[in-house]
This record gives sequence, C-alpha cells and structure tokens, in this order.
Amino acid sequence: MGQEASTGRIVVGVDGSEASIEALKRAQNLAVPLGAQVIATAYWEFPQVYGGYVAMGIDGFEESTGQILKESLEKAFGPDVPENVVSRLVRGHTRESLIEASRDADMIVVGRRGHGGFGGLLVGSVSSACVAHALCPVLVVHAPENN
Repeated sequence: MGQEASTGRIVVGVDGSEASIEALKRAQNLAVPLGAQVIATAYWEFPQVYGGYVAMGIDGFEESTGQILKESLEKAFGPDVPENVVSRLVRGHTRESLIEASRDADMIVVGRRGHGGFGGLLVGSVSSACVAHALCPVLVVHAPENN
C-alpha cells in the first residue's frame, strides 16, 4: 500500500457544549490512525422573523458562533490545533446541514447534551436526527462525567 493523501473526512458538529468538545477529541482519536481529516463545523442561522416585522438586535450570530468554534477547538486541543483539523462556519440549521454534510463524509460525530425525555421530543435532537437520516456512520458522544 503506497503513501496516499488523506481521503477520509470526519465531520464534527460543534456547539460549544462539553459533549461537542468531547466529540472533537474522539473524532481526532479516530482520524489519526486512519489518516483522515477532521472538519469541525459550527452552524448558525438568523432567527425566524415574520413578514413585515423587522427584528432589532439580531446581528452578530455568525461572529459569536465563530468565537464558540474557536474556543471549542482550543478546549479540545490547546493552542496548537492539529494539522488535520479544519474549522468551518456554516449558515444553516444544524440538523439539516449535518445530514447534508453526511453525503460527502465518512463519519459524522456529534455530542449529545442529554435533552432526552419529553423535552427532547419537543425540542428535537440533532444526534437522533443524524442517526436516523445520515448517509454515513454516526458516532454520538456523551459529555464526560465529572467524577
């Protein structure tokens, strides 16, 4: 087997939660021996407004999401982010965007924040949607327990 460029792509959904930071670490642990690229992705969207209404004070979503992504990478890897890790800031709804990203990914890795039960049914679950609809394997990572 010859030396080939990395072709593997592991897409990680990042939202700043402890679970998504753990997802970054797990994705990197998988990517290194596979020679894969980790694509740390944070999603943002303007809030929905209804026709005729102008929402005041809704700017800064992209910038704040970018800051969350940067801080998450630093928490996961320290000041020196590994060379195989790239970050992406994408405008779109998280669930739909991750499922779309699964078309070109070898794996999706997401954190689970634990909004289960009835509340999880109302809010919806990114990890559940990815498991049900992604076109590649999905790894769901829980936040580490504090012992």
